[in-house]
Amino acid sequence: MRAAESTVRTDVLISGLGTALAGVPGPDALLDPPGDGPATDPVDALRGPGLRYKDRATKLALCAARDALADAGLLGPDGDLTVDGDDFGVVVSSNWGNVDTVCDASATIRRGTYKATSPMLLPNTASNVTASWVAITHGLRGANVTLCNGPTSGLDAVHWAHTLVAVRRLRRVLVIGVEPANEPVRHLVGDAGPVFDGAVAFVAEAADAVRTRGGTPLARIGRYARAGDLPRALAGARDGESAPPDAWWLPERPLSPAVPDTTRPAGVPAHDLSARYGRCSGALGVLQCVAATAALARASGSSMLAAAGQGLRDGGPGEDDAAAALVLHRVPGPSGGAAS
Repeated sequence: MRAAESTVRTDVLISGLGTALAGVPGPDALLDPPGDGPATDPVDALRGPGLRYKDRATKLALCAARDALADAGLLGPDGDLTVDGDDFGVVVSSNWGNVDTVCDASATIRRGTYKATSPMLLPNTASNVTASWVAITHGLRGANVTLCNGPTSGLDAVHWAHTLVAVRRLRRVLVIGVEPANEPVRHLVGDAGPVFDGAVAFVAEAADAVRTRGGTPLARIGRYARAGDLPRALAGARDGESAPPDAWWLPERPLSPAVPDTTRPAGVPAHDLSARYGRCSGALGVLQCVAATAALARASGSSMLAAAGQGLRDGGPGEDDAAAALVLHRVPGPSGGAAS
């Protein structure tokens, strides 16, 4: 490695966004009022061999991934990747993921031993199956990671994608947050309310890589912090910030009903995506970043603060074990998406 390339990259940019949510036509619509008409399932548009054996989380992730890559200008007219896939990785966050496949396989083995399982379905019980299929589909041969890390998982995934690019392990990472709404997930969540059913994705890319190919930066990934409680995580992410954020993207309430709502910061608009879309679990942090980036690209502010997980409160049962926070910054014109 040349000396000039050995330094840590300071700027990691978001250059493309994608969504796979019924009733949401794209990232700009994530905060729009719900439509009145019937919502089309995004996976209905998928075409190609092998879909029969893919679980819902993987299908949703494939939809969001395709749209994010296209939005970043990284797919050609034939749908093939237009950049080198050797230094292009995938980081997926999903706590529920392929739980439906795992439950089906377990039930089959219980009824008829392992000999009754399908050789086509059994490999899909691996927790990394969604990230693997996205990588295989688009020829992304870099690091391939799945995080199943509780309520902070989505922001943790953004952090690790940022780290992979910052330390020059990769030039680009496709970050995906996905959770399916199916019977096993509803059983696990219980009576905690509606469950998110969808996927979101964005491309995290080195600033020099965006400039070289003539891409459009939409936002810059800023400081991330993870701590045992929410106030410390927020303080860590905000360290060095001189102005308040233009919006705060709220963490999800823990499953424990005894935990009160998070106190909202005075004077800062707050967005609760879980209240709008149902319990987002591992998809929340990525969903927050996609929605916040879309807002920044519309020139509505200079920074956004995302938070996930409440952290421990007096060590009570059923509470989150940690909290995470992350700041996104607007990229100024003329090359940034927020330029006039």
